[in-house]
Parts: sequence; structure tokens; C-alpha cells
Amino acid sequence: MLDYRFIKDNLAAVKKNVADRHMQADPDLVVELFDRRGELLRRLEDERRARNDNAAAMKGKLPEEERRRLIEEGKALKDRIASLEAEYAEAEAHLDAEGRRIPNMAHPSAPVGKEDKDNLEVKRVGKPTEFSFEPKDHVQLGQDLDILDFDTATRVSGTKFYYLKNQGVILELALVRFALDRLQKKGFTPFITPDVAKTEILEGIGFNPRGAESNVYTVEGEGTCLIGTAEITLGGYHSGQVLDKAALPLRLAGVSHCFRREAGAAGQFSKGLYRVHQFTKVEMFAYVLPEDSDRVHEELRGIEEEIFSALEIPFRVVDTCTGDLGAPAYRKWDLEAWMPGRNGGEWGEVTSTSNCTDYQSRRLNVRYKDDDGKNKYVHMLNGTAIACSRAIIAILENFQRADGSVRIPAALVPYTGFEEIRRA
Repeated sequence: MLDYRFIKDNLAAVKKNVADRHMQADPDLVVELFDRRGELLRRLEDERRARNDNAAAMKGKLPEEERRRLIEEGKALKDRIASLEAEYAEAEAHLDAEGRRIPNMAHPSAPVGKEDKDNLEVKRVGKPTEFSFEPKDHVQLGQDLDILDFDTATRVSGTKFYYLKNQGVILELALVRFALDRLQKKGFTPFITPDVAKTEILEGIGFNPRGAESNVYTVEGEGTCLIGTAEITLGGYHSGQVLDKAALPLRLAGVSHCFRREAGAAGQFSKGLYRVHQFTKVEMFAYVLPEDSDRVHEELRGIEEEIFSALEIPFRVVDTCTGDLGAPAYRKWDLEAWMPGRNGGEWGEVTSTSNCTDYQSRRLNVRYKDDDGKNKYVHMLNGTAIACSRAIIAILENFQRADGSVRIPAALVPYTGFEEIRRA
């Protein structure tokens, strides 16, 4: 979350940022609640000092009348303190709830816009794939090659689930190992994270685990949720800790299943593997010093570009507009791969990387001790190395052949053990 003092001192800029992001939040109310909490705290401290003075006065040898007066005064102070503590707790809870609705400030260069069509293309690598035949989409390819089964998954688990079969299984595992090998060479520590996290960790990262529009599956009665990304479990790994400044930046790579309700997601752009309730992902996460976060953000983007360049998949990079940024993100780059089967050929998001500055670390209380001996909040960043389901879309659709087979990118062959996928 944003620092309350920052919101108060930069109210006009914060209100404009909320408007630019098209989010529902009330900075004026946050300032009002912040001031009220401060006033209640001052009154509470005054009454506590009076209580201490009263207790100290009681220790002396006093006339009976004076002792009775101090006893009555002590009782009144106790009642007033209890009342103020209740008021303070209520004000603090209200402030916390409203404060969490205020998004992070957006980077000054982030394009102002409402939705993904307003994102700004900044780079293109490769050209959209052309075919001498009528290409199929990944759903048809997956069924023809007997590596994807949506129909049985719908019968067994419901819509937006799928089975991977045969060489499709090996392809997913190859993508995970391919990404991990590259990340380890760049100093990332590999993790397989839990697929469940406590509600407070999700809230700290910036996910909303409640409400009709929530994209999160909650575990009934447990105070936990299924994670939508390893960003949650990697970000929670150092919650409540003070990190060694000399050890920063910390680079983590997490493999996890990802579970998303995809509330409201429908239509042709959600077809097949593009929007599903469960998929496997390798996620990058970094804890860094504030002065290094822009540089590390570019590093994460560069790794994403290296991965998809090595996979020979045409892609473009977009600077995400203010309305398409998640609340924690200061700036976000998306990689969009060319997907020939998407509405006759379109770009589709395959990775994103976000610099969340200290927005998440304030909620999760992740700090470092600066050279002046003060504890300060780290900056936290995340980025997709491989979201397997969408990478599989791009591979199947871009490398399909006229005979229905699919070529495996050369960089993946050492991991798959085969150079093409054909129906057995």
C-alpha cells in the first residue's frame, strides 16, 4: 500500500493516479481517516500518561480523601482509555480497508489508457508466421495430435480444465526445465512453492480473495487460498523479515500450479488454453534496493525476451497502460506472442513483468537495514519466465506443418528428446 503520509502530502497526484487507473478508491476519505486516527492516538497517549501519573501519585502516603479521589479518577481514566482504544481500533481498521484500495503510483512514462488496446508497443522481435496452408488453432492441433483433451476434462472437472497427454506432457515439463536452467545461470534460486497461501499473504501481495469479482479460489474454513501465481508464495517467503542489505538483490524462481477462477472471462479470446482454471508456471521474483528496482525490472524483461527468442516465437513488447496495470504495479511490461489461431492471427499475452516498488513490502513488512541503521522497505518485482499453457499455444500454432505435425523449437529438443510431435 502507499504510505498514508505520502497520500496526504500528494493528494492531487494520488487522485489523478486513481482516475488514470479507472479504479474505485477515495483518497480524500483515506486522508480524513488518517487524520482521525492520528487525533485519536494523541488523545489516547494523553490519557495513558494521565493514567501513569495517577498510578504514580497513588504510591505515596496520602490522606484518605485524596486517595479516594485518585481512585475515582483512575476508574474514569480506565473507562475513557477503553473507549478511545475501541474508537482507535475501529478507525485503524477503516483506514486500512480504504488504504488498501488506493493503487500504487504509476510510472510517469506509463501510457494513460483504460484497457489493453491502449497499451503501447515498444518492440517487436520476429515477424508474424505465414503459412502456405490454412493453419489450425491449438485446440484442433492438440486434439488431432492426441496431446490435449478438453472434453474429458469438462466432464471430470468442469469447463476451462484440460488434460495434457502423450508428448504434450513432455512438452510442458521441457518448458519448465528449459526456463529453470536459464534462470539458475542468471543467479536465481529455484523453488517449488506451495499451491496454497494464507489470506493475509494474498492481501499483502495485492490480490483480493473475496467478492464476486475475485479471481481467487478460497479454501473453505481454512483462512487460505489456492494461489494464482508463485508471486504470492515467493513474495510471502520473506514477509515480516529484515533482509541483509549486502545480500540484495535476491532473485527467486518458483514453479507452481496456478489456480484462477477467471471470473467474467469468456468469448473467443478465452478459447482453449488461453484462459484456464489451472496451469503450470515458472515465476521470477526479486527483492531489491529501491535504487536498483528500475534496472532489475529491465533485467527481468530481458530474460523474458531471451526465453521467447530462444523458442523462436515471434513476439512484441508493450508498455502497459494505467488502466490495465494491477493495483500493486508501478510499471509493467507484457510480452505478447503471435498466435496464428487466435481470431485469424493476433498477439496474445504470454508473460508480464511488474515493478511493484514498496507497495507490497509495506503490506508484508519486508525491510532492509540501510547504512544509517534505519529499517527501510525493499522493492519487490515479479515476472513470468514461462506460463506453460500459453507457451504451448504459441509453439503448436507457430510451428505447425501442412501434414498436421508440429516442429519442436531447437532449444527445447534436448529437453523433450524429440524434434516433432506427430500422432502416434
